[in-house]
Amino acid sequence: MNKSHSHIDKIGWQFDNTYSKLPDNMFSKLGPIPVKAPKVVIFNHSLSSKIGLDFSNTSNEDLALIFSGNLLPKGSDTIAQAYAGHQFGHFTMLGDGRAIVVGEHISKNNKRFDIQFKGSGKTPYSRNGDGRAVLGPMLREYIISEAMHNLEIPTTRSLAVVKTGEAVMRETPLDGAILTRVASSHIRVGTFQYAVFSKDKSNLKTFFDYTIERHYPHIKNSKNPAIDLLKTVMEKQIQLITDWMRVGFIHGVMNTDNMAISGETIDYGPCAFMDTYDPKTVFSSIDHQGRYAYFNQPSIARWNLERFAESLIPLIDNNKDKAIEMATEIINSFAEKYKKSWFKMMHKKLGLLGENPKDENLILDLLSWMHQNKVDYTNTFCFLMNENIQVNKVYENQGFISWKRQWQERLKLHHNSPEKSLKLMRQANPLVIPRNYKVEEVLKKANNGDLDPFNDFLKVLEKPYEKQTKTNNYQFPAPSSEKKYQTFCGT
Repeated sequence: MNKSHSHIDKIGWQFDNTYSKLPDNMFSKLGPIPVKAPKVVIFNHSLSSKIGLDFSNTSNEDLALIFSGNLLPKGSDTIAQAYAGHQFGHFTMLGDGRAIVVGEHISKNNKRFDIQFKGSGKTPYSRNGDGRAVLGPMLREYIISEAMHNLEIPTTRSLAVVKTGEAVMRETPLDGAILTRVASSHIRVGTFQYAVFSKDKSNLKTFFDYTIERHYPHIKNSKNPAIDLLKTVMEKQIQLITDWMRVGFIHGVMNTDNMAISGETIDYGPCAFMDTYDPKTVFSSIDHQGRYAYFNQPSIARWNLERFAESLIPLIDNNKDKAIEMATEIINSFAEKYKKSWFKMMHKKLGLLGENPKDENLILDLLSWMHQNKVDYTNTFCFLMNENIQVNKVYENQGFISWKRQWQERLKLHHNSPEKSLKLMRQANPLVIPRNYKVEEVLKKANNGDLDPFNDFLKVLEKPYEKQTKTNNYQFPAPSSEKKYQTFCGT
């Protein structure tokens, strides 16, 4: 605890902590609670290098001290952020109940990153929680957030997982762990909701100005920055959700406190990937109504953006009715913009160049066929790219053969060539995703101290669009089972 900083000063930390200069009620200043016997489980050397940090001369002992919070880097300014949120549609005041932002690190190319500990102990926002996290869910966030990054989907990332040497009580005692998360910020729709409800009415404007300065300085001097922020965040969310739909990702808990203003995927609690194509797929154990089901993600994004728009009303125009009218016009454009984005994405998945009046039916017919025949989503597109993962009689189905004939005729239009189509498809269709049963397999072994399967899986997930030696091991859908796969919030 009293260890000197001198040997870790050469790592390259460059902290410039701006969030802690905001009004006091937007956060609480406190440090992580020290842990008994920290030990590094996994460390992301490629990410540390990317953000300009050099741990090559840092021992595992020191890494464990740093990433458990027992030895804080010089220049850090540890805070827990306050925010609110609509959770399953119900508004509540929240905050970092088990997370501490260590500080804002500036990389060599002048990019700003929040460095955050998750599982670092109680905060004023913990409510009845103990502020701790357990190993399994922290490794789950590590593997899935890194997979999302490699799938080229905007996301927070994972820098390290450290075991604390302490048991955490859930239904049974489990190994405690701390994840270090790297994000362009932790500003959420819910943070704006919190600013609106805070007692100091100037907080919203102060926080709005801060967000613009931090993320979108190009709209600072526009005619109506609040309207432009709403438009920008909506565009980013449309692109993000389109990407989720592209790879069959289901976030599972798209509350307003889990929608980042930066457009990054944040919070990997009950998330999962869809195997068999079914638009109603839900994995979260607490989502009984299917609010956050696969096909509901676009409409929930719109719902969350409506809440964001409500928060911005005072800043859009002094005339409340006019402000509502302006915000409503933007929100009402969501459906058409999302539809356009989704069809553009599906064109890439199918290698279609240009547009044709029959494209919509062609795309929807394939999805309907997949749904009716309970076909694997990812592997169907692999099959269309001639990646014959396994002999599957389902593709000998007359309905599919008929559809495929139409698709092949469509591919010939707009001066297309097989090479052009395949190039498009290979950019949009991963050969491998973090399939749920594989994630569970490697997590079970990691919990028992065997990290080799976890690391093997990570290696394949580094290049999901490329055929690798071990890719085949991770391409098969889950074996059929009567038991429904469920994910949990991981607290």
